Amino acid sequence: MPGTLSFDDLKSRVTDGSIDTVLACFPDMQGRLMGKRFHAVNFVETSFKETHCCNYLLATDLEMATPEGYAASSWQGGYGDYVMQPDLDTIRPVPWLEGTAMVLCDILDHHTHAEVPHSPRAMLKKQIARLKALGFDAMMATELEFFLFEKSFDDIRKSGFRDLAPISGYNEDYHIFQTTKEEGVMRPIRNHLYAAGLPIENSKGEAEAGQEELNIRYSEALLCADHHTIAKNAIKEIAWAQGHAATFLPKWHHDRVGSSSHVHQSLWQDGTPVFVDDADPLGMSELMKNYMAGLIAYAPDYTFFLAPYINSYKRFAKGTFAPTKTVWSVDNRTAGFRLCGEGTKGVRVECRIGGSDLNPYLAQAAMLAAGIKGIEDRMPLPAPTTGDVYEDAKAADIPQTLRAATETLRGSDFLREAFGDAVVDHYTRCAAWEQEEFDRIVTDWEVARGFERA
Repeated sequence: MPGTLSFDDLKSRVTDGSIDTVLACFPDMQGRLMGKRFHAVNFVETSFKETHCCNYLLATDLEMATPEGYAASSWQGGYGDYVMQPDLDTIRPVPWLEGTAMVLCDILDHHTHAEVPHSPRAMLKKQIARLKALGFDAMMATELEFFLFEKSFDDIRKSGFRDLAPISGYNEDYHIFQTTKEEGVMRPIRNHLYAAGLPIENSKGEAEAGQEELNIRYSEALLCADHHTIAKNAIKEIAWAQGHAATFLPKWHHDRVGSSSHVHQSLWQDGTPVFVDDADPLGMSELMKNYMAGLIAYAPDYTFFLAPYINSYKRFAKGTFAPTKTVWSVDNRTAGFRLCGEGTKGVRVECRIGGSDLNPYLAQAAMLAAGIKGIEDRMPLPAPTTGDVYEDAKAADIPQTLRAATETLRGSDFLREAFGDAVVDHYTRCAAWEQEEFDRIVTDWEVARGFERA
């Protein structure tokens, strides 16, 4: 499979003229790629060491506003610089853009060159290091669900985000004929991402008209988040190039099924999965049960990292395959957490709470922190729920609004222990700002705000 490029590979391609542009990017709080386009010669000669960006890029919103109230970045502080340090292990071709390569960057403090603690990539790396200290590696996979529309981003924006028409007129869940109609977009997505070094497994129709799903093979947690972020950006760019819009808005229409981003998780040790116990009726090790217990117990605390906007909570609805309860069940898509692959070497837990608008670095970091807490405290796993979980009156609810999720985030001792007060306060401000903006402008704002920018 085509893969990432070494720095020497990149230099060779710059010399022979096949690459003339290097995208130096980093994920912002919203999970978007921010950065610069370098002339490739400049990058390989000097900028491969570091470049700079304004520190407001980790204290902004979907519309690139500069909200008050952040301690790390403000008008009072003068909006100084961060260092963007390219991670040269992430260089890859960008086949859907002519003559272009990409590298992901870590964000460092301009003065100390320490990683900025509220940078999404740094937050995930911290939890990976904590897990590594316990002797384990996290393997993860995310599902990317999104909608394709007949019209382009520009046409939809100019229409005021009204009268939106999906690219297809029918529910196309697993439907080959219906998805054939969208191959003009989906085939380039699969092939270009594969050529960029992402282990693409498949695409399929999802449970609504014009709804698609892209699946990427599991990998180590940081790689999984990198793959997700690159794929999400590519999907929008490739759809745009074909004259269509793609949106990761979780609930673009109140009568339509929402879009999720389920996250599959397992722990490994020395290349061997450690969630497996052949003696257990479901094949679950005690370690897995502790990990899952932490995931479930602290789900309300980290719900903001799975559902970061007003619109996110409109997806949580009975009978839509989006969960409303923080319980687990065996291969049951009505629960917030689903045991997959029971009785096999592939046994794993799938978190079904997250929407298509989540930032994978933040979501994975928060879930790893919860799982680690479960392991450290040897938390017992409650019995699984059976049947229609939507009707289970005893099961705990997922926070139903951004306001509620913000308060659980603000008061979470567990997250403050895992990430530090400054990081939790930073994201609490991010959550509160979204609520404040919605309270200020209650219209179709949420669709217009999230359709193209998330």
